[in-house]
Amino acid sequence: MTLSELPLARSVASRLVVVPSTGSTNKDLVEQASAAPADWPHLSVLLTDEQTAGRGRLDRQWSAPPGTSLAVSVLLRPDELPGSLPVGAFGWLPLIAGVAMKRAVDAAGARGVELKWPNDVLIAGRKVCGILAELLPDASAVVVGAGLNVTIAADELPVETATSLRLAGVETPDPDAILAAYLGELRVLTYELANARGDAEGSGIRSLIERECATVGRDVRIELPDGTFVTAHATGLDTEGRLMVITDAGPTAVAAGDVTHLRY
Repeated sequence: MTLSELPLARSVASRLVVVPSTGSTNKDLVEQASAAPADWPHLSVLLTDEQTAGRGRLDRQWSAPPGTSLAVSVLLRPDELPGSLPVGAFGWLPLIAGVAMKRAVDAAGARGVELKWPNDVLIAGRKVCGILAELLPDASAVVVGAGLNVTIAADELPVETATSLRLAGVETPDPDAILAAYLGELRVLTYELANARGDAEGSGIRSLIERECATVGRDVRIELPDGTFVTAHATGLDTEGRLMVITDAGPTAVAAGDVTHLRY
């Protein structure tokens, strides 16, 4: 896979920069957007197909052979959108990104696509995309990074629970079309949330994510940030986007953790 001019994606992004290789697109975009805010407006994109020091949730490493995946970071500046989005509502942005990527993978022709809370995209239960959001130091904007496995072969997968679009039956994945679809969904959903002044309930964002999220209604095992595990039944999202679950100790909300969908 080689990245071309990406005309479809460029028609959606306010700025799109492709680099041949980097350690982390998230780290680079946070630094560059902080140093020169005027150069990086809302929906600016930094993209590569060779990332050497990517990270996922719980500070796990994310890697893939060069040319087989997309590492894409998108800058979201709510203050450039109509209405306003208080910092307290920024937690909805990575959840929105998960919905946007799930829809883009669907549009690429994959079957059995699911969204796992908070924003992992699965195909037939295997992870094809992970998303990690980072706040700029001045809390003015959010960088949402996504790592999408595009053409990784079975013997190159970083873990056995992963997959790629090609392995899932998308013979000729089009990075331009996928990226454009992702950015288009992200643009619309962030606009709707900001236009409602961060009201995820009133804007319909909360109910939309609950409908799209396959975790809701499932029995799950959750690895919490402190390394402990809890088994629970997921019932929905609260007003802050946290996963509402029922455990043996009763109902509670989970703000962060790595979720596994239980089959039995």
